[in-house]
Amino acid sequence: MKILKKYNKILLVDDDYDLLEQNKLLLESMGFSIVTAESGEEGLKVFKEEKPDAAIVDLIMENADSGFILCHRIKRTEQGKKIPVYILTSAAYETGYKFSASTKEEKEWIKCDGILNKPVSVEELISKLESF
Repeated sequence: MKILKKYNKILLVDDDYDLLEQNKLLLESMGFSIVTAESGEEGLKVFKEEKPDAAIVDLIMENADSGFILCHRIKRTEQGKKIPVYILTSAAYETGYKFSASTKEEKEWIKCDGILNKPVSVEELISKLESF
C-alpha cells in the first residue's frame, strides 16, 4: 500500500486508550507520524500545537457530541479548512443509526469530511485520506 506523503502527521483523538494505541502503532508502522489525544479538549490543544495534516476523531468521548464539537472547532481554523477531518464512531452498533457525511450538505452540517464506523481497518482509513 502506498504511503500518502501529504499526510505525514495525523492526529488521532479517542478516549478508548487501547484503540488509540492500536491505531497509532498500525499507522506508525506504515511510516506516518502520529500525535494523539484522549478527549475533545486535549484534541483541540494538540491540533493547535502540532498542526497535523489530517485528523481522525472519535464521536463519543467525554460527552455524546464531543467529536462533533471538536470537528467543528478544527474546521473553523485556517489549518482545519485545508485538511481532512474524519469522525470515527461505534454509534451505529450501539444505536442502530448509521451517521453519514456523504453529501455536501451533511459534510457542512456535521463539519467533517467523512464518517468511519468502528472497527476500521488501516486500509479503509488510508483509502478515505486518499479520496480527500
